[in-house]
Amino acid sequence: MNTTSMTERTTRSATETRTATGSDWNALAARILEGEQITEAEALSVLHAPDSDVPGLLAAAWKLRSHHFGNTVKLNYLVNAKSGLCPEDCTYCTQSKDSTAEIEQHRMLSQEQIIAKADHAHAQHAGTCCIVISAQSPTDQEVDHVAGAVQEIKRRHPEMKVCACMGILKDGQAEKLAAAGADRYNHNLNTAESHYEEVCSTHSYQDRLDTVEASKKAGISPCSGVIVGMGESREQVVESAYALKRLDVDSIPVNFFLAVEGTPLGDDPEREELDPRYCLKVLCMYRFVNPAREIRVSAGREEHLRTLQPMSLYAANAMFLADYLTEPGQAVELDEQMIEDLGFVWEQAGGE
Repeated sequence: MNTTSMTERTTRSATETRTATGSDWNALAARILEGEQITEAEALSVLHAPDSDVPGLLAAAWKLRSHHFGNTVKLNYLVNAKSGLCPEDCTYCTQSKDSTAEIEQHRMLSQEQIIAKADHAHAQHAGTCCIVISAQSPTDQEVDHVAGAVQEIKRRHPEMKVCACMGILKDGQAEKLAAAGADRYNHNLNTAESHYEEVCSTHSYQDRLDTVEASKKAGISPCSGVIVGMGESREQVVESAYALKRLDVDSIPVNFFLAVEGTPLGDDPEREELDPRYCLKVLCMYRFVNPAREIRVSAGREEHLRTLQPMSLYAANAMFLADYLTEPGQAVELDEQMIEDLGFVWEQAGGE
């Protein structure tokens, strides 16, 4: 892998990959609003667009985002219910068995601790609380433990959505979570199928697809997303967007890779660097391909979007508050100020 920046690659190859879409991004948005699905070539042209097209791309993405979601921002809060100690070898993850990153590790939190964190999420205006454990696959005891916490959270905050993220589900586990009142299950595809073996070998891409399908079958809203910046090509970023469209997921978290010292990918000296304009193009492309789905700007937004963070919410309609499991985010007060400064409002818990 060479170390040429994404901006330089974009500039060099833009004229080779632009399609008939040209720079008329508003016309593209109008076609999508009329029900037309853009082609993969058109989606790729978004990622190869020159930086001077970024305002136009954001304006076009805003047409779609505002049509489906108005000026509301959905707030999500993560509960790191079990940290580290994971048997997986995901090269990007601080919690994998191959990671030497200095993180807090702990066994499963008590139900009372999980519920207290959900209370805190509610106080921070989060409409969704996501309970996450590090594991390849949860035990039945872990599922029962989380299900018990979910029941109490839903009793206290019936309007707040509860999401579980517990790894690859076995038969009957999704149904247990659904019976407890879980609204959503998260299991990210993380990257394109054609790139998957580069980032993980301890489970397959198909395992991830099967878990998303299991949650859908159990009647739980499916949530699945990606991590951009793990050495994938632009074509593979587009591939992942269409894979999630075919899965018909309701919510798509778009993460930007955080290079943490002690992770195999984070320590890779040939890893490409992301830039904020490219990150915005990625979010716009995801909006064009999945116009009516929740697009959530997630981990890495502070580091990679930097001062352009507010612009991400013209394409994305959701975001995580505070921390990302083992890595810190910016203060909740700054997130809320950003939303207010844009003239947007955070969605009240219970909103669709």
